[in-house]
Formats: sequence, C-alpha cells, structure tokens
Amino acid sequence: MAISKFAGKAQTVLGLINPGDLGITLPHEHLFISHGAANFVEPPAASDKHFAYQPVSIEILNWLYHHPSNNLDNMNMLDEQEAIEEAMLFKKAGGNTIVDVTNVGIGRDPLALARISRATGLNIIMGSGHYLAGSHPKDLAEKSEEEIAEEIVRDITEGAQGTTIRAGLIGEIGCSYPMHQNEKKALRAAALAQKMTGAPLSVHPGRKNNIGALEAIDVLDKAGADLQRVIICHIDNRVRDHKARVEIGKTGCYLEYDVFGWEGYVPMTLYKGSGIYLTNDAGRVDEIMRLIDEGFLKQILISQDICFKCWRVKYGGRGYAHILNYAVPLMRDKGMTQKQIDTIMIENPRRIFTFV
Repeated sequence: MAISKFAGKAQTVLGLINPGDLGITLPHEHLFISHGAANFVEPPAASDKHFAYQPVSIEILNWLYHHPSNNLDNMNMLDEQEAIEEAMLFKKAGGNTIVDVTNVGIGRDPLALARISRATGLNIIMGSGHYLAGSHPKDLAEKSEEEIAEEIVRDITEGAQGTTIRAGLIGEIGCSYPMHQNEKKALRAAALAQKMTGAPLSVHPGRKNNIGALEAIDVLDKAGADLQRVIICHIDNRVRDHKARVEIGKTGCYLEYDVFGWEGYVPMTLYKGSGIYLTNDAGRVDEIMRLIDEGFLKQILISQDICFKCWRVKYGGRGYAHILNYAVPLMRDKGMTQKQIDTIMIENPRRIFTFV
C-alpha cells in the first residue's frame, strides 16, 4: 500500500515536489559512484595491467574507450566540484532533473547530492536498495527480505545514511548473470518496498542478451511487484533483439535506453559470452521508433548512464548534455516528432517518478 504522504508527488533530495516541475529528465545517471568492487576487472594481459592502476588522463584515453571497466580510477567519480560543473552542462542545454541511481555500497552521498542540487538548481532524485553482489554489505546474506525492505522504506520515508535526505527511487537494483542468491533476495526486497511505498523501481539486468532482463522481471513478478512501476535499465546493452523488447513492453515495464553515446565494443572482460553487441545512437533511435510503432511510446525512457570518468566532458567524454545536444537533433532528423520526444523525456519520467 502506498504511503499517502508521497502519493502524487516526486521526491528529490531537497524534498517532495509537484511532478510537473521535473521537466526534462535524465532517469539513469551517476553524479557520484565508486563501483570497482562490483565491476572492476584487472585485465589479463601484462601490457594492459600497465594501464589498470593509472589515473585517467588523455594519454590512456584511447585504451579506456575499449577498457572502461579495467581501470580502477575510471570507476571512481568522487569529486563534488567536478560533478557540479558536469551537471551544469545539462542544465545549460535545457535540462531540469537528474536521477542519480547510485545506491548502497557504490558511493551514494546524500548530503553531497543535496549540495549539488542547491548549487546547480537541478532537481536530483536519489536511489536506494542494493547493486551487484560484489558491492553488497557483508551482513546482507544474514538479513531477511523484510529487513532489507525496511531499510529501503527508511531511505524513502526518513532519510538515508543517517541524514534527512530521502530517496525517490528504489534502484538501480543490481542483477548478475547468473543471478546471485543475495541479488535475488535484494530484488524481492525491492518489490516488497515498492508495495509499501508506491515508489518507482529500477533494475540493472544481468549481462546476458535478453535472458538477464526477462529473468529479473520473472523474479519481480513472482514477488508481487507492480511491473507498470518498474524500469528495465540498459535495454541498449542487455536486450538486443526486437522480439524480446516487445515481450518486455507487454509486461508493462518501462524500457530504458540509457547508454546513449556509447558506441563500439563492450569490454569483453565483463561481456564475454553474453551475446551482447553495441549499437550506436542512430541504431538506438531506429529501435525506439520501431517500439513506438508497436505502441510502446509511453514506456520508453532515455539517458546516458555516466558511470566512468572517461564519459565526462572533462576527460573527453560525452557528458550529461549529450542527448539534448546531439541525440535529440538526430531524433528529429529521423522523423520523430517533438511530441514524441517530449513524451519520452518529460511525460514518461514524470509519470514513473510520481509516487502512487
């Protein structure tokens, strides 16, 4: 049952707001993150190990494009002033809201998010719950689903990490492939917390083409989650077949294309044997337009998932304004209407991030 205090509102790090004030929204980003425990893989080749522990710099940028998860510094975005400067690029491009899906164990910083919101004037929505097993607290295995759900509910209703800064999203809940038992428990706990709060729920599927996302949906469905309030993240690097995307759409879940700007190759140390291959932004737009033709316009979200230093403008990356500066003109050029673009970037985020 939803908590009436939150119903009809969106919750930012500065408090509840009217959903109509969210405006143009990036539904899946990271302003702070430290996800090495979950995703860092030391490269096997001796020559690549030379780069694994160097600071991110122009000298290794070409290597980083192909090995983003093989450099430890690349996975730590911890500079508050840098986050402010990078987020301002999104605001200057016309953006209004950033959803920071960083949650427990990977660098969530509630007080810093509140400071960034005040400094930039952007709405910031903070995540809750647990990411991949590698980043889980040591005592998670001992906790029940109900205890984990209660922690999420406290994040939403009272405040996270001993602060009064409250989460407005459950997620991104991390799933590996095959899914770790603790990840299944955390996912079921997220479904329980969703039922208790009316919050949106965002899921990071396992790295197995089509199967990882469908497996997560099955766990959520059996746990009683409201699938129409669930976001399936990383469609553009997890679900690479149209039939599977349609199958997900028919469940009622939102389909989130959230690695706009990432082109070329996935890092094989993370994706080997996954059957996953990247498209580019033109391909993403074509896929989205096909989903629109199938009737799923109101279930599509787009973002960039800036989770590596080398994806920020300071280090030569695309940055938080990439969609507004480059993808939106591409959408128009390919025939997408402004009404469809506004539905994807304004109306759909407003609907999903409103508590029920």
